[in-house]
Amino acid sequence: MNIWPLLRGDIRFQYKYGFYFLYLFFTLLYVSLLMAFPETWREKAAILMIFSDPTAMGLYFMGAIVLLEKSERVINSIAVSPVRTHEYTLSKLFSIGVISLIVGVAIGLFSNGGSITLQFAAGIFLCSCLFSAVGLIIAAKSVSLNGFIIATIPAELLINLPAIAWLFGWRPAWLLLHPGVCMMVLCENEKHVLPACLILALWTLLASNMANHTVKGMFKEIGGIKL
Repeated sequence: MNIWPLLRGDIRFQYKYGFYFLYLFFTLLYVSLLMAFPETWREKAAILMIFSDPTAMGLYFMGAIVLLEKSERVINSIAVSPVRTHEYTLSKLFSIGVISLIVGVAIGLFSNGGSITLQFAAGIFLCSCLFSAVGLIIAAKSVSLNGFIIATIPAELLINLPAIAWLFGWRPAWLLLHPGVCMMVLCENEKHVLPACLILALWTLLASNMANHTVKGMFKEIGGIKL
């Protein structure tokens, strides 16, 4: 099966349940806050907003999408269709990644138009896919929204704290191995752009493979038994 019908279906699903409206709301909110900040604060504030909204929020949006599909038995239909697990996974990651990229660029334009580079865009897209893959892994194993939110707390702390520490000045060289830090480096357009992009791409590929494996297990367990 071609991935494009799945991608169109995901976009319609997300539009139907107001995910795009939420992205628009947060974008307008963050842009309004940026305009209220002194100009010297805007770049760091924008990077933090991009990291927390178009990228990190993908984790929660992915969880909400998968849990909605579970509650509406959409997963059951997909599990018995010709859809392959990697097609399902890639469609989910791309549908969130593209809108995250658009929102991230919009926020970046209001902070410093000169910072919108290819590596900036790559950082947003890859980090969004990484967060979304983590959200997909957790959501596939969750049976309720409360359980999902509790399970995301360790992941959020592990990904966010080192990245925020790097943004505000704690920068040991070994911390560049952290994917969130790589995102910060790409947004700031620092000298370690190439290794940061490669490391972030490797983390994203690893998380995507893990998400695909988890989705495969979720499809097999549809109906309450292992096939």
